[in-house]
Amino acid sequence: MTHAPDKITTHQAAEDARNETILIYLNGKIVPKAEALVSVYDSGFMLGDGIWEGLRLYATGWAFLDDHLDRLFEASKAIDLDIGMDRAGVVAALEATREANGMTGNAHARLMVTRGVKTRPFQHPALSQQGPTMTIIMEHSTPSLPRPIALATVPHLRGLPMTQDPKLNSHSKLNCILACIAAEKAGADEALMLDVHGFVNTTNACNFFIVRKGEVWTSSGDYCMNGITRQKVIDLCRANGIPVFERNFSLVDTYGADEAFLTGTFGAQTPVGSIDGRVIGSGEAGPTMLKIRELYKKLVARDGQQ
Repeated sequence: MTHAPDKITTHQAAEDARNETILIYLNGKIVPKAEALVSVYDSGFMLGDGIWEGLRLYATGWAFLDDHLDRLFEASKAIDLDIGMDRAGVVAALEATREANGMTGNAHARLMVTRGVKTRPFQHPALSQQGPTMTIIMEHSTPSLPRPIALATVPHLRGLPMTQDPKLNSHSKLNCILACIAAEKAGADEALMLDVHGFVNTTNACNFFIVRKGEVWTSSGDYCMNGITRQKVIDLCRANGIPVFERNFSLVDTYGADEAFLTGTFGAQTPVGSIDGRVIGSGEAGPTMLKIRELYKKLVARDGQQ
């Protein structure tokens, strides 16, 4: 297999010294980075019992904020976790953190809520009696990708919803972490994961698309992350006469694609240059992805004006 030089990630960002002195939201207070400490008894640290959202700040504001809040509160209901505040409270916390850091764009926030501190170090949720832990890490973050991503297919699968629903943004990400490790061991940057039927599904960190003969394909959506950027790309294709299909497809279909790219809140659309050592198309960002990227930028701008 061809090894990718100088491994990169889909969340590759330019170094920014300001991130050493950021202020972090923690349970209603905004504190220096060094003071943003969580108990070793916290449910998130101890068991991965929590949910999260990644949000992108542009010059026009938070991109697709309502969609992210919908997903956050849907996830909280799914795991029976009371966040402890309503939508307006979450927005106020985000804005307070943004203002404290003087951020006006090119920033990324990771909002995390766990079931909180446990009275004893065991699994049962009833042992979390002090209320939820909520934190917001907000960093100056400009995507900086020196080349397209190299992927490797791994044996780790996107699982069935009755085990751990892959649509859920939970803190329990070990399956995806192990997939990423396997891909790195194979010399790639990140992992391409299949579903339980052997069809191509997603990567360990982003949703996955291919382009074949002018058609955009992505997975059926049954086993992938409930990606907001994924859905925006599908909607943009439908609104702009680009044929798009949510369907099952194989590695054979993937290797023969004209283009491949990833979607996610951080990088928006990220080109894939190779998969399992096979160069995809030209190995660079393709014309369809570049067109979608421009349409997405305009959508973000319109969203910020509403």
